Amino acid sequence: MIFDFFGTLTPSTPEATWDRHAAQSAAPLGIPAATWRRALDDSWDERATGRLGGLTETFRALALRCGADPAPGPLAASCRARRRCQQELFAFRPDTEPTLATLRANGIAVGVLSDCTVELSEAWPELPIAGLVCARVLSCEEGRRKPDRELFLLLARRLGVAPAQCVYVGDGGGRELSGAAGCGMTPYMLRAGDWHDNKVHDREQAWPGPYLGSLAEVLALPGLHPPGSA
Repeated sequence: MIFDFFGTLTPSTPEATWDRHAAQSAAPLGIPAATWRRALDDSWDERATGRLGGLTETFRALALRCGADPAPGPLAASCRARRRCQQELFAFRPDTEPTLATLRANGIAVGVLSDCTVELSEAWPELPIAGLVCARVLSCEEGRRKPDRELFLLLARRLGVAPAQCVYVGDGGGRELSGAAGCGMTPYMLRAGDWHDNKVHDREQAWPGPYLGSLAEVLALPGLHPPGSA
């Protein structure tokens, strides 16, 4: 069972939250919040594939693009603000941990595939779900984004199963559902009550396939058995 991270294991993030977070990391740099927000949005592909380096290197590069040349102190303060804001986004849906724990207790391997920036990679060991996830693939670590088929195939290999044995659950960002289907996985869209609140890249708005109304519904999916079971 493979899950997307943001908007799937976590609640969707309203637009106002992104604005507030951008303002908090812009302030130490002396950059207008709207300008900084545009820089973050415009650099999404670079940041999600790790091309700008770690968070300090990334923020320095973006600040220079905005016409600022921050000293080490303000740059460090901006990075601290960013990490605090990101921690808010690492809060999970109420049914996330119980669902993953039940899957594991039933012998189902759990994977996570996320388009994300370095902050998630840094924070991963401390996340409460870390011990419930058998394998992860993060775009910032692999240098490629969904729907690149190699990401899906890599996670299947790390889980030790064939793609056809995998169920993929995500909110549709990054054309992930089509990507999963193209690799032979069985995709389900998670269309929870907050689905419309999330601003995601390349979302499959008109996904024609099956969907779930809550994360816990994966436990009732047909044919969900551990590899090698009857």
